[in-house]
Amino acid sequence: MSELSIVTTQNVNISFKTASVGTRIVSELLDMLVKIAYVVVIIYVFFYLLNIQKFFEGADPWTSGAIMMLFGLPVMLYSLVQESLMEGQTVGKKIMKIKVIKIDGYQAGFGDYLIRWIFRIVEFGIGSGVIGLVAILASNKSQRLGDMAAGTAVISLKRDINIDHTILQEIDEGYVPIYPLVIKLSDNDVRIIKETFESALRAEDFKLIYQLREKIESVTGIKNQSGNDSDFIRTVLKDYNYYTRNM
Repeated sequence: MSELSIVTTQNVNISFKTASVGTRIVSELLDMLVKIAYVVVIIYVFFYLLNIQKFFEGADPWTSGAIMMLFGLPVMLYSLVQESLMEGQTVGKKIMKIKVIKIDGYQAGFGDYLIRWIFRIVEFGIGSGVIGLVAILASNKSQRLGDMAAGTAVISLKRDINIDHTILQEIDEGYVPIYPLVIKLSDNDVRIIKETFESALRAEDFKLIYQLREKIESVTGIKNQSGNDSDFIRTVLKDYNYYTRNM
């Protein structure tokens, strides 16, 4: 598992852990199980219970082929549709806690997922995924060919459970939050904010803290009412913990 360092357009340096090859393989196997389950259900419902094959009798090959293609579309478009709807994840990726992102740190879009899907046909259609595996092992960002073409990478969302490495901030029992708009952030956003903030504090990089504060304000619409940049970020982290804990 390697580190993926990203410098955003706001010149904020953030780091991710790329998903390991083993994790990605397990994710693919889980997605394969979902596809197999779909095929089994289709066969049982349409060909066993409904006896749909009787409609194929006397039908020309083009009609039969079109119907079979229709049944097969969910399998063919599985990764494209799920990654588009689930913001870079499939069922397998969600279970394994990995996700597709742009290497500039932003959320990937439909066009990026489409490029990955097109290259997937080549990578998995020829050599049963060996081409993709070799590309991942050879890439310093653990990218397969589709990732390289789309400018994406697959990162791990897993994190250690002790409080120093989580999004949690200790708050007093009578803590009163200031910024309800922090709920616009996701757990992953807050994790990145905390890790970047703590790294900047250790390096005494106050310019980075300033840029981080500006980024939080632009994304959430929050205006700093907490004093200096460091106090503001600490309050944002505590408020997020308060609101998500009480949801």
